Formats: sequence, C-alpha cells, structure tokens
Amino acid sequence: MASGVTVQENVLTCFNEMKVRKAQCSEEERKKRKKAVLFCLSDDRKQIIIEEGREILQGDEGDPFLKFVKMLPPDDCRYALYDATYETKDCKKEDLVFIFWAPESAPLKSKMIFASSKDAIKKKFTGIKHEWQVNGLDDIKDRKTLAEKLGGSSVVTLEGSPLD
Repeated sequence: MASGVTVQENVLTCFNEMKVRKAQCSEEERKKRKKAVLFCLSDDRKQIIIEEGREILQGDEGDPFLKFVKMLPPDDCRYALYDATYETKDCKKEDLVFIFWAPESAPLKSKMIFASSKDAIKKKFTGIKHEWQVNGLDDIKDRKTLAEKLGGSSVVTLEGSPLD
C-alpha cells in the first residue's frame, strides 16, 4: 500500500551528487562530497526530506561508519544513503547503500508510514545495488554485517578498517 508521501526534489539531487563520482575532482571537492545522509518525513508527514544537520562528508575526521551509526535516532525511523568504501580480495570498491532504519522502539505509526513510503524513495534512487533494513543497533553496530551485504566473505576491509 502506498502512503501518498512524495520525495522532495533536493533528495533526488543529493542522491545524484552521491552517485556520480567525478574522476577529475580536486582533493578539496572530494572532501566536500557526502559520505552519508539521513532522510526523514516533513512535519506534515507528506514529503521525504533531507534531515538538516544529519550528514557526514568524505573529508570528516574519524571513522565514518561509527559516526553514521551514532547519527541514527534511537526511537524513530529514517531512510539513509551510505557511500561505503570497501576492499575485496581483488579490488577496492565504492557502492551506495540504501538503508531503512526502523528500530524496535520506534512508534508503530512511524514504522507504518516509513514502510509504506519506502517505495516512493527507492523508485527515485535508480541504480542502487544494496538495500538494507535495520531494526536496531545490534543489526548495524558491527561493520561485518554491512560488509556481508556488500560482498559477502570476499570483503576484507570497510572504510579502511580490517573486518577481523
């Protein structure tokens, strides 16, 4: 069942900016690229919007995966795009991951509207290879779980950190 929720245009712009990797970009431009972004519902619950102040840039200090996990609200649902950098036994890769965060502690109404609106945002995000529904911190705090989504046992590092 569709919820009638629409996707704000700047959400699509954000996705396209994250998806397109410019080969000839300066280090300064690279650092300003988004590594992760959270999306929420507008106050009237009619649009999916970018959540203000909830993003990580490529140039930010520290482990981006741990920062991302800390950014997730403990008691409400979100959609997220995470630009995962990882290595397999053969090569380095970068892939966008669409994440549907629906913690057990979120209100039922929130879970229902986010679940029924997921298709609206997913249809806009063409070319996403990886989708991950996460229902609590236990599901996401270990980077091995994301590595499994990305490439199974062939992934050896995520965000530059070994999985062992």
